[in-house]
Amino acid sequence: MNTHVDFVGVLFIVWGLLTALVGVSTLALGVGAVAVIATTNRSGGGEITAGLTAAFYLGIAIIAMVWGASHVAVGVPLRQRKAWARLAAIVLGGGDLVLLPFGTAVGIYALWALLTEKGRAAFGDRDDDPGGDVTGGPHTG
Repeated sequence: MNTHVDFVGVLFIVWGLLTALVGVSTLALGVGAVAVIATTNRSGGGEITAGLTAAFYLGIAIIAMVWGASHVAVGVPLRQRKAWARLAAIVLGGGDLVLLPFGTAVGIYALWALLTEKGRAAFGDRDDDPGGDVTGGPHTG
């Protein structure tokens, strides 16, 4: 299962970099729409349309860059078996499910690899003693 967890980490890094690249290219479209606003004469209604287009593209660009950066920021510690990275990867993998088609594939694989017992064991999360208390000692209840 360690191979699957490592591969999920690599997939998150690659997916994050590609998503950030999409964000940067979308940012260029938003800047182009802003340039249209700056160069048009003030008599037409094209400024409103260009303004809405610029706002849309800039918003999508920021979301994509943050989403991509979060995948890279989780993918690296996931390969180092940080427990918090497993939880963050599960959350991000759940969000990836709606990003058809590649995000869905990444999300399904991440959830499968991280939610199985072997995936939990790779991070040292073992649930061998359901009767124990939080500290791992015997249940005295």
